This record gives sequence, structure tokens and C-alpha cells, in this order.
Amino acid sequence: MSDPQNPSDPTWRPADGPAVEPPAAPAAPAAPPVYTQPPAYNEPPAAAAPPAYTQPAPTYGATQQGYPAAPPSAYGSPATAAIPGKTLGIVAFVLSFFTGLIALILGIVALVQSKKAGHKNGWAVAAIIISSVLMVIGIIVTIVWITYAVGLANQVMVNCGTGGSGFVEVWGQQVPCSEIDTNTR
Repeated sequence: MSDPQNPSDPTWRPADGPAVEPPAAPAAPAAPPVYTQPPAYNEPPAAAAPPAYTQPAPTYGATQQGYPAAPPSAYGSPATAAIPGKTLGIVAFVLSFFTGLIALILGIVALVQSKKAGHKNGWAVAAIIISSVLMVIGIIVTIVWITYAVGLANQVMVNCGTGGSGFVEVWGQQVPCSEIDTNTR
């Protein structure tokens, strides 16, 4: 006869009766239901979370495929780092035709910035040269005009000073003092 507490035989038999199946082991408890917050009024229901990505285990001896190569750039050459002072050199070049002193200062600043970074800056050099040349030409023209105006004023004062009836040479032509208004308004 077998022991009812430790049966060695899957079927158990009481001393005075037929064979009885032992009671089944209790099943694992089911997972409790997951409750979520209902959506607010007029909100669409929340989308289900995407399944988690699992990477298959590597198979040794076989080659694994990596990520594909990056596509080539869409247009033009690849972007390079900006050269310090290049934009300032272009601005100085444009200004060198209009404002000489400002363009000269900006050109020098742009050239120094580029030299410190170890780059050449042709725009800044051109701005320095053009603004310097135009400033020298402007100074010469100004001196010539002032000299001419002072000489003309001197002629008027000498020849037409006190009721004079002489002539004054203006642009290579003799002009009588009577046509020149010595009284400025």
C-alpha cells in the first residue's frame, strides 16, 4: 500500500476502494488586467506602444550586415569651415569705392583676422589697395581744387577789388569784373 502523503505512484489507491487520481496542481495565477486612463473628451484614443526591437543573436561564422553607407551629398561640394575675415574683406572691398577710410580700416581688420587663422584674404588686400589709391587721388584732387579756388579768389580781389574795371581769367577765358558779383549774399 502506498503512503497518501507521498505517493510514489501517480495513481493513489485508498485501502478499501478503487484507484483515484491525485488532485491537480494549482495553475499559476493569471496576470491582473491593466487599467488605463480613459481619453479626455474629444481626444483620440492613445496609440498602442510599438513592439520592442530585439536583435537576433549573432550566428558565428556568417558575416553580419552593418548599416548601409550614407548617401552622397545632394548638391555641390561639401561645406567647408568659413575663413575668418573673408566676409569682412568682401564688405571692405565694396565700401572701398565709396568710403575710403572706413574700407581701409575694415580691410586691415579682415586681413589681420585671416592671417591669424593662417589663410589668405584677397578681398581684404584688394580693399586696402583700392581704398588707399582712391584716398590719395582724392587728396590730390582736393588740393588742386583748393589751389585753383584760392588763385581765382586772389585774382578777383586784385583785379576787381575796389571798383576795378579789369578782367579775370576763368577757365581760360577773360571775364570782365562787371560780370562778377563781388557781393556775396
